[in-house]
Amino acid sequence: MLTVHAADAVIGAPDGADSVAVDGGAVVAVGRYAELTAARPQARVRRWSGLITPGLLNAAAPALLEAAYHPDPREADEHGTEPLTGDALIALGMDDARWGASARRGLQRMLRHGTTAVRGPFTRPAVRTAVARSGLRVHAPGPAPEAASLDPLASVPEPGDAFAAALTVGCPADLAVFDVPDLAALRTEGAGSCTATVLGGRLVFRRS
Repeated sequence: MLTVHAADAVIGAPDGADSVAVDGGAVVAVGRYAELTAARPQARVRRWSGLITPGLLNAAAPALLEAAYHPDPREADEHGTEPLTGDALIALGMDDARWGASARRGLQRMLRHGTTAVRGPFTRPAVRTAVARSGLRVHAPGPAPEAASLDPLASVPEPGDAFAAALTVGCPADLAVFDVPDLAALRTEGAGSCTATVLGGRLVFRRS
């Protein structure tokens, strides 16, 4: 469905751009809200507060999904809510089914941080299946951050270093929205300030 996502500014676009038009799974225009909507009066409009950026790349995904357990909310009393690693992970006696369920929860947490792409490789079959079904883009192996974090911004000097791709016409409609006024605030607040994530044109996360 043709949709115009409008915010206070679009990062990685010409000065003055505050909106992105998406049709199907692709970006079809980037520019000023008045211009984009005038040319597309039939478009659905989604208004956001803050910044629209390209979706983020989490380069620590193998560690987060294959060397950590993301507890089910129903296990919070026993295991808490943060990922379990080390001895706590070993004590769980993980099997394929549990790895798959953990990966699915981990991927949902990534989406809540504006992540639309992950860096591989993934060696556990259950994790590979979960990643494939999530729709997240999988990038080739590369350098991994020293500390794994659900926040891709935590391990890079500038927010732009974590963008998965350039935001241009014709590219996949993978977007993140952050409730911050500028890039300096995004550096300070981190990806936890994400209010929406769009993956292939689909709204896959929206903060309630």
